[in-house]
Amino acid sequence: MPAKQTSGKAEGIREGLKKATTEMLVLFMLRRKPMYTYEMMSTIEELSEGKIVFNTLYQAIYRLQKFGYIRESGKVVSEENRVRIYFAITESGQKYLDELIEQYRATVSTIDRVLASDGKSAKESRDVQTA
Repeated sequence: MPAKQTSGKAEGIREGLKKATTEMLVLFMLRRKPMYTYEMMSTIEELSEGKIVFNTLYQAIYRLQKFGYIRESGKVVSEENRVRIYFAITESGQKYLDELIEQYRATVSTIDRVLASDGKSAKESRDVQTA
């Protein structure tokens, strides 16, 4: 099945931002406590009120493990007899997360400044264009 086309559509920015912030969100979840993959996905979905939904986090998890930012912290067999692998953030992962958050906030505030440079809110700009 081909990938869903989002380029040229407003929803494309949401998907792009989600992709760009996946590692930061995973590390943030693990800074709160060790978690297994599905728990991270569910918690992100819940905290974002359903606006950020992941089908999988495995690629990000493998990447973060490869760089030493997270590690396996244990395995637990669930009531359904499934093995849940818990992950924890490492010290270098904590530092990387702090850097990611700093860069994210700097970028978002810069974009906000650029978008506010005309002195109008997004709604005011739309109203002027449709008048």
